[in-house]
Amino acid sequence: MGAAQQARLARLRQRMVGSEVGGLAISAPSNIFYLSGFRGSSGALLITADRAALLSDSRYRLQAREQAPDYDFIEIERRLFGRLGELARQWGVQQLGYEPGHLTCQRRTELSEGLAALALSEAEGSEAEREETAELTPASLVEELRAVKSPEEVSCLRQAAALADQALWEMVALLRPGATERKIALAGEFRMRREGAEAAAFDLIVASGAHSALPHAETTERELRRGDLVVVDIGARVDGYCSDMTRTFAVRSASAQAQEIYSLVYRAQRAGASAVMEGAVCGDVDAAARELISAAGYGEAFGHGLGHGVGIEVHEAPRLGGGEETRLAAGNVVTVEPGVYLDGVGGVRLEDMLLVEPAGAETLTGAVMGEELPVV
Repeated sequence: MGAAQQARLARLRQRMVGSEVGGLAISAPSNIFYLSGFRGSSGALLITADRAALLSDSRYRLQAREQAPDYDFIEIERRLFGRLGELARQWGVQQLGYEPGHLTCQRRTELSEGLAALALSEAEGSEAEREETAELTPASLVEELRAVKSPEEVSCLRQAAALADQALWEMVALLRPGATERKIALAGEFRMRREGAEAAAFDLIVASGAHSALPHAETTERELRRGDLVVVDIGARVDGYCSDMTRTFAVRSASAQAQEIYSLVYRAQRAGASAVMEGAVCGDVDAAARELISAAGYGEAFGHGLGHGVGIEVHEAPRLGGGEETRLAAGNVVTVEPGVYLDGVGGVRLEDMLLVEPAGAETLTGAVMGEELPVV
């Protein structure tokens, strides 16, 4: 186990003391990677105050030894979560925490049956007494740790952002009438991979013309046309960490309305970014950008939250949205990405990734914007 994983495991165990759970079943692949370094496609962790095991099948025996050497490897052929429940009971866990946002109903049932089956074999008594011996409880503790990035994690995020920035300009050179969205997206992904990214952080979005009014558009074979707005949403993955950046361009010419909404979104993005700092309420950061857009009459055209945390996953805690009461902490990395989307016309979104600091925030993404819509 690397030093980073050891430190994370120690912090998690401190949180477990205050949560009353005696053990944790970790099922989310992103949390398994965060705590152990293991990147296999099948597995789970069982963590107690003094023991830690990685359960997986024979395909991952050698990989587990390499990536998570300080975890006991428990080889499982079938019903992994049933075996995890049995192991938790063998280790004396009376209250086992599980991740409610990641564990399927079937796997939760297996976990419960594993706990109960061993309890029944160990003790005589009524059903009620057996239920009291070992029980499951929801416990989402790892996400709270992941929200605050270490310097090493920030370094990975910087690298991922730099790779996306380089690839963006290669994509911009292809923004011309007749080029297809898919061809442009593939050029960006290839550039990132060629320069060292493990993969794109997500399916890159190149959305043109009326298609750009879809906030999460799917890239298609549509050919760009003169006057199109083009939204480019790009991110790279480096050492398991993601970047996320969005820019909007016009092809050869731009209408007055396109210029208007681009300037509005730019000013809203700057207002949101200026509100990002340690202690800021997430809902207030959202409001700083949203109020500008609403005052200009486009409130209904901005339907999503202002931003989200970025790290091992592209979307993670904390969330910048209306009514969110969480306060930003130094070390959070969040996006600020207001947009205006007009059905049948097109859309504009501008997104940066920011590292929260005590007196403000550092922008990690490049491709510096101005208030005027870039025409390419």
